[in-house]
Amino acid sequence: MQQHNITELDLQDVPQMYHNLKYNDGEIYFADNITSIPGLMKQFKVNFIAYVMVTEGRLTVDMNNVTYHLDKNCSLFVDRKVVIENVKHTENFSCLICAMSTDMGFAFFNKSLLQSIMHIMANPVIKMEQNEVDLMMKYYELLVFKMDHPEMNFGRETVRDIIRCFAYDLLSNINRHLNQDNDDDMLRQSDRIFRRFMLLLADNTNVNRSVKSYADELCVSPKYLTSVCHKHSDYTASELIATAVISRIKQLLLYSDLSIKEVASEMGFDNLSFFGKYVRKHLGLSPNHYRKANGYGK
Repeated sequence: MQQHNITELDLQDVPQMYHNLKYNDGEIYFADNITSIPGLMKQFKVNFIAYVMVTEGRLTVDMNNVTYHLDKNCSLFVDRKVVIENVKHTENFSCLICAMSTDMGFAFFNKSLLQSIMHIMANPVIKMEQNEVDLMMKYYELLVFKMDHPEMNFGRETVRDIIRCFAYDLLSNINRHLNQDNDDDMLRQSDRIFRRFMLLLADNTNVNRSVKSYADELCVSPKYLTSVCHKHSDYTASELIATAVISRIKQLLLYSDLSIKEVASEMGFDNLSFFGKYVRKHLGLSPNHYRKANGYGK
């Protein structure tokens, strides 16, 4: 779709652009090149988060009017709503790409990892050591092997575990390259509030769904918190809370042995009927139907 002459890409658009995906489950995509995409658009905006690791050659790209040059073993992090243009690469260019939905990011990253991501987004290009790149590629090769040998695939949970380990080790490697000594006091108030809010959302023990409760904890008004969230993410505070909550619900429905009633209780829903309505509103299916539709227990 078009907005101010900038094409916006949703995660669901990726398979239409690139047909040689190595892994695709609707929320996470893995690919190993972009050179076969017919004529990359001159300017576009992504509504998902992505990671690009250059394995050969050189990539040049403009993100939000800043030019980045990536040589072999360089990694690039792309946040949602970033405007990308002037994508250029050498003939021998190859890369590894991982793209995922925002709510899947909530599912994968705990509080400490999300804090690392915040630092990374401010420094989107990282030069990796060869042994670090080798480790990332081994995860990727294992993932591709499991996709190529379905008879050895013991369910989607194992694939997600591989991807989760990939993400954890990736962030661990990158943390060694980042200077995280920047004092939080150097940030503007709105930046600090947004970061603290996102860290609260990343806490899997937090099942609060009230904007006011988060605002009270951050010592701001609900209106101010909502304006800060919209400024930094284009989402309201309520929408970000719902994204975090529904992400946790999906994980419990698909990867735990808890009953529907136990999942509702775990997520702070006292009323099973209200829990069902909440899930249907955000997932389009009842909790039980969502489990069955996504192969729970297989």
